[in-house]
Amino acid sequence: MKPFDEMTPKEIVQELDKYIVGQYEAKKAVAIAIRNRIRRQKLPEHWRKEVLPKNILMIGPTGVGKTEIARRLAQLSGSPFLKVEATRFTEIGYVGKNVDSMIRDLVEISVNMVKQEKIKEVERQAEELVEEKILDALVPESKVIPPITNPFINLISGAQQQQLSPEDRRRMRAKRELMREKLRSGELENEEIEIEVEENTSPFIGVIGGMEDLGIEISNLFSGMFPKRKKKKRMKVSEARKTLLPIEAEKLIDMDKVIQEALDRAENRGIIFIDEIDKIAGKEGGVGPDVSRQGVQRDLLPIVEGTTIMTKYGPVRTDYILFIAAGAFHMSRPSDLIPELQGRFPIRVELSPLTEEDFVRILTEPENAIIKQYQALLSTEGVELVFAQDGIREMARIAYQLNQRLENIGARRLYTVVEKVLEEVSFEAPDVPNKRVVIDAEYVKRRLERIVQDEDLSSYIL
Repeated sequence: MKPFDEMTPKEIVQELDKYIVGQYEAKKAVAIAIRNRIRRQKLPEHWRKEVLPKNILMIGPTGVGKTEIARRLAQLSGSPFLKVEATRFTEIGYVGKNVDSMIRDLVEISVNMVKQEKIKEVERQAEELVEEKILDALVPESKVIPPITNPFINLISGAQQQQLSPEDRRRMRAKRELMREKLRSGELENEEIEIEVEENTSPFIGVIGGMEDLGIEISNLFSGMFPKRKKKKRMKVSEARKTLLPIEAEKLIDMDKVIQEALDRAENRGIIFIDEIDKIAGKEGGVGPDVSRQGVQRDLLPIVEGTTIMTKYGPVRTDYILFIAAGAFHMSRPSDLIPELQGRFPIRVELSPLTEEDFVRILTEPENAIIKQYQALLSTEGVELVFAQDGIREMARIAYQLNQRLENIGARRLYTVVEKVLEEVSFEAPDVPNKRVVIDAEYVKRRLERIVQDEDLSSYIL
């Protein structure tokens, strides 16, 4: 696959098609929005400041792919991605989470993303350092190889170390190299060694209520003032490698550069998906639990418009973050949002409810289709799961009918139906004598007929 920055909007849609069935208009809208970001990066500086992202409002029932489109887009583009529910936030002054916290969470995700990338780059070097530390534990006497010539250092570190003869040094080196060969060949994985691990000794400092929401870790300010205490632990070589690798890798990366790159990535490539925005769009009466609905919208407005939020890593501008809002809007309308917020989501796409044919495609076409997942899971037990075409159609038909009769929860209904159909196979998998199981229409009906026919039972179970 070509680098994302070279992909056309059509190619972006084709990649999304691998995981999401239908909803072409929504895919097209997000592909254009993300492509415009790439175009913006190529503009001269004076134009780059002027071009703001066109935020998107997705309208459609639950389970039709709104979140999945945004999530897959972020994965594809390598962008920091955060999903939040609008209902989780409260107006400033009420007990709860302020909308500013979404930017801090996005920055945290961005820092972790960049940090992991940098750790990957120095992994080979870190593995070599870990190998040396494990060898120090396996052959402790070989730790001191270079002779100490400074008499003062010699005095405080132990004069006996310099008294080693050249022959002793050669013998130690030979022993160390022998252990290195065994270590690399995997012969010593179960050997127990004692290693030193740094402990975090920063004191816990309490803060006034609400300060933790500002993302300011006061204890971090004092962490450099206290020496890091080391604790000895006994563990197998294989466990020691896993414990030491992230520690050594982190020492090799420049955290200042990581933070700088992470802030830039969050500002210019970040994507925030605000779900259930319709739940804060209704008309409010001024009392009760919904009293802060419009307040949340007003607090959300400057963030979506563009402002600067302080985080523990530094200030972050929200002007170029792409916001994708979504909601079913079956109890309210987009026009119920405050006018200023409506204007900040100029691109609106309506996602269509899923049909029975869509369900068939969802079960078979995506690379991560649920029936493919079950086939992979049960193959670990030696069971070959075969889905006949009529069996797939029967599951799709039942899921669609249940959505029509009960609450329409979209593709999520398929998970419930497939789980119920395969419940017995999953339970008996280790013990079934016949390792080839065919799921046809007859099998599906046999597993679900009684539940589907019983109205009360189906509303609880399916």
